[in-house]
Amino acid sequence: MRPTVPLILTAVLAATALTACGGGPGSDPDTVKVAYNRNTDNTIRFKDAYLAAVKKQFEKAHPGKKVRLIPIQAPDNEYAAKTQQMMRSPRTAPDLVYEDTFLINSDITAGYLRPLDDYLKTWDSWDRYIDTAKTAARAEDGKTYGVPDGTDTRGLWFNKELFAKAGLPSDWRPRTWEDILDAARTVRKKVPGVIPLNVYTGKAPGEAAVMQGFEMLVYGTGKDPLYDPGAKKWVAGGKGFRDALGFLRTVYAEKLGPDPSDALDPNVTTHVATDLLPGGKLAIGLDGSWMGQHWLKSGGKPWPEWSTVLGQAPMPTQHGQAPGSVSMSGGWTWAIPAKSRNPDLAWEFVRTLQTKENAVEYAVVGAQIAVREDVAEDPRYLKSMPGIDFFTRLVDVTHYRPALPVYPQVSTAIGEAMESVTTGDASPAEAAEAYDEQLRSITDGAVVSRTG
Repeated sequence: MRPTVPLILTAVLAATALTACGGGPGSDPDTVKVAYNRNTDNTIRFKDAYLAAVKKQFEKAHPGKKVRLIPIQAPDNEYAAKTQQMMRSPRTAPDLVYEDTFLINSDITAGYLRPLDDYLKTWDSWDRYIDTAKTAARAEDGKTYGVPDGTDTRGLWFNKELFAKAGLPSDWRPRTWEDILDAARTVRKKVPGVIPLNVYTGKAPGEAAVMQGFEMLVYGTGKDPLYDPGAKKWVAGGKGFRDALGFLRTVYAEKLGPDPSDALDPNVTTHVATDLLPGGKLAIGLDGSWMGQHWLKSGGKPWPEWSTVLGQAPMPTQHGQAPGSVSMSGGWTWAIPAKSRNPDLAWEFVRTLQTKENAVEYAVVGAQIAVREDVAEDPRYLKSMPGIDFFTRLVDVTHYRPALPVYPQVSTAIGEAMESVTTGDASPAEAAEAYDEQLRSITDGAVVSRTG
C-alpha cells in the first residue's frame, strides 16, 4: 500500500507558492535566507512543502525571526553555478544553502563555506549520524562544512509485466553485466516497441550520467577504479574504465537503449521517471532509490500500481566477483556560506530542520535513505516506501565519489568520454585515451596507471 502525504505537508501545499519565493540582497539580522534547488519541471514539490512547514515551525518557536525561502529552479549544474555566484558577495550570499556532496569540497576550497565544528560539538544529535554520512561533508582540513539530510543508493528497476511478455522471471537477479545485456536483448526481440534498457550517459545529464551510469559500472570492475587513496593519485583509464565504456557502447550500438538524441537530453531523468517507466515504455532502468517519490499521490506522476508492476535487483559486479553487487551513494547537505550575515540564525534553522521528527518526515516524503540511526529505526521510515528495505540494504555494498575539489572536472571528462562512445564518435579505447589526456591536465599529472 502506498504511504500517504503527511498532514503537515498537505496543510502547506497551497501556501508553497507564496512562501518559497524571494531572494536578492538584504541584511536583515532577523531573517535567515535559505537557498535550495527545485527540479526543472515542477513535477515534484515535496521540498517546497517540507521547507514551508519547517519555516512555520521555526518562526513560531523564534518570535520576531523570519525565514526567506529562495528556490532555484534549474538543473543541478546550473543550480550549483547560481549558488556559487550568490556566495561570492556578502550582499547576495544566502545564510543557508543546499549543497550536493558532489560539489561541496570544491566550494570549500573556493572559500564559499564556513566550518560548522563549533556548532556541531555542542549539538547532541550529531552523534546519531552514521560515519559515512559525516565524511561526505568533511574537507581535507578535517573540518565539517555541512549537515547531511539523507543519502541514496542505486540499482536496477525492471517492469515485471514486460518481463512476463519476454519470458523473463519476475524475481530477476542478474549476476553479471552480460546477464543484463542478455535480458535487454530478449526484450528487444520479444517485446518490440519498448526500450529494453536505460543507462544514463553523456555530458548534458551531468552526474545523473556519470554517477548513476558510468560509476555504477566502473566500481564493479575492481577496487578504487577512479582514485587511489594510498598513492593520492587519480587512476588513468585502464581496463575497467574501458570495459565500462564498452558496456555503454554495446547498449547504444545494439539499440538496446533510448535513441542517443533522447539519451543525451539534459531532461532525460525526468522523462524516464514520468513517462518511460510509468508508461510501460522501458523494461530495465539503472536508477536511484528515490524514484518512487515521482509516483506517489504527491508526486508529479501518480502511479498507484508501481509497487506491483516494478521490481528491483542489485546491480551486479562485472563478472559476479565479490561482493557480487555494487551501488553508489550521494546525498545533499545544509551548509552555511562563509559570507552569510546571519550564521547563528542559520544554524538554528538547521537544528529545526534536523529534529528527529523533521528528519523522519524528510526521509519519508523525499524517498531518502536515512543517514541517522534514529531515523533508520523509526517505524514510519521502515514502512514509508515499497522497496525501502531493498535500497537500504545496498548501503552495505555502496561507494562514494572521490571527495576531492577536482572531482567535478574529472566528472566532466568522464561525461565527454561516455558521450563519444554513445554516439559512436570514438571507440572505448579512444575515449579512454582522450580521458587520460584530460585527467593529467586537470590533476597536474597526479595520475597513476594500472595494467590489466
